[in-house]
Amino acid sequence: MVIKDIKDKQFYKTLLAIALPIALQNLISSSLNLVDTVMIGKVGEIEIAAVGLANQFFFIFVLLLFGINSGSSIFISQFWGKKDVANIRRVLGIALVFGGIISLVFAGLALFLPQMVLKFFTRDIETIALGSTYLSVVSLSYLATAISFSYSFGARSIGEAKLPMIISSISLITNTILNYLFIFGMGFIPPMGVKGAAFATLLSRIIEMLLLLWIIYSKEHPLAGKVKEMLDLSQSFLRNFFKTTSPVILNEGFWSLGMTMYLAAYARISTEAVAAVHISNTVQNLFMVIAFGIANACTVMIGNEIGANHQEKAISYAKRFSILGVLVGLFIGITLFLSTPFVVSFFNISEVVRHSAIRILMVFSVVMGAKVFNAILVVGILRGGGDTKFSLFLEMGSVWLIGVPLAFLGALVLKLPVYWVVALVSLEEIVKALIGIPRVISKKWVRNIIEEM
Repeated sequence: MVIKDIKDKQFYKTLLAIALPIALQNLISSSLNLVDTVMIGKVGEIEIAAVGLANQFFFIFVLLLFGINSGSSIFISQFWGKKDVANIRRVLGIALVFGGIISLVFAGLALFLPQMVLKFFTRDIETIALGSTYLSVVSLSYLATAISFSYSFGARSIGEAKLPMIISSISLITNTILNYLFIFGMGFIPPMGVKGAAFATLLSRIIEMLLLLWIIYSKEHPLAGKVKEMLDLSQSFLRNFFKTTSPVILNEGFWSLGMTMYLAAYARISTEAVAAVHISNTVQNLFMVIAFGIANACTVMIGNEIGANHQEKAISYAKRFSILGVLVGLFIGITLFLSTPFVVSFFNISEVVRHSAIRILMVFSVVMGAKVFNAILVVGILRGGGDTKFSLFLEMGSVWLIGVPLAFLGALVLKLPVYWVVALVSLEEIVKALIGIPRVISKKWVRNIIEEM
């Protein structure tokens, strides 16, 4: 029945045009993190843990940006369904302003209070010292990251996913070369270790932002708005924007804090546990790029159809994406399970960390079907349909009522090995999927939010 509802060729043509560049961009981004981790791993395990914990703070920042720009993408994709460029630029302006404010707050904390930030994650003095060095340098790139995020999400929302992908490719190459030069040294450049990795990241993010802006503003592009156009905002426009977007921002904010609480629980086990989790997450993100590409394509495609008042087509798309999510998740899970020992062998780590990382990745592979479905459900279907409040309650309930309590129960009370704690935490993905399926079937998630603007 689902197949009859959708013209297969058009569905897959649109899906690939949007999802493939996004998946490649995510692959590039995850590869960049993998390169960082592998190169830092050549220096030592404490260095891996230090960079991993410093990046956890950046992770919270990025997820808040993701919240703002995911919210703006809902509007941009629906406005693009009407080809309303003026309102697209207004939405972009809101994302830039609030993304910039958040970046300055996080940069200030990372630059002036890095040790205080890292003490939340670990009590190890050496890890805090190394992480503080990394964090204080990387903080200078946060504003550039916020700007790049807003324009990249905007480009994806109007179906131009290739541009961010190309820019990210250049950023990866730049970061890899600079990593090698600054971490290990060459010629007149002294080896700088963790600090070198930070400088490489800083420069590559600035280059990424400058290239993105140059390409967009060198031609008549829907996102090439002037300051006056982007800040031409009425109170009613802002009110309606935040009515839909606030739950997304809260969702990402509290979800990232939940992930931080997981890491805090793992850190109570040992520094080796943190290193194993950091390596496992880096590898998992590499395998998840296809899922994130499909989820973002789902947001755009469903948003475009609802904006064009094609609600039944949007519902048909949601059915197809749900099935696709489970199938892709099972495929990724099997592939991850079979390749785990080979992938972990790339890291210069002790047998203790290797043992834990392999088992964590095997846990990830078992729940991958639910994890991919949930990514498409929350990011693609619910947000693309404008049902942001339900997605907020779904994510917050699963993380804070199930995941976080189980993390501390396993780590502090039961004193389990880190891979068993990760297994306990992963139960929240199963619960989330079971609650989310009835919502998709109910069709209550379909909302044309731009009619209120």
